[in-house]
Amino acid sequence: MTLLIDPDNPRYCLEIDSMDKTHLEFIELVNKLGSADREAFKTLFEQLVAHTNAHFKAENELMQESGFPAISEHMGEHERILGDLNRMLSRVTQGNSLLPRAYVKDHLPGWFDLHAQTMDSALAAHFKIRTTSESN
Repeated sequence: MTLLIDPDNPRYCLEIDSMDKTHLEFIELVNKLGSADREAFKTLFEQLVAHTNAHFKAENELMQESGFPAISEHMGEHERILGDLNRMLSRVTQGNSLLPRAYVKDHLPGWFDLHAQTMDSALAAHFKIRTTSESN
């Protein structure tokens, strides 16, 4: 299987267990989608959308609970990607996977890399500082 996203890339380790676990699950799904046949692609894409919805919901709650200052920008990015994924899911459901396959291969790896290194790393840093200050 050709990896679209390297799960061992240290840039994706944010040292927040819940975020790291969720990111590894996302990476695994994207990588499986990259080499999936037609029937498996549909099932895996449905799993990716469900996983991403749950992932973003948990992250949004973490941001709200911790008072993350860039919450509106981060949540806006979540909404944008969920919109893209839902549009692609509609195509997959109708039996058209050409554009969704291109989206998975050509867009999601770069988006994830940037999102993890910017928005998610900022959230992780905020959460670590917040957790440390609350425990002192």
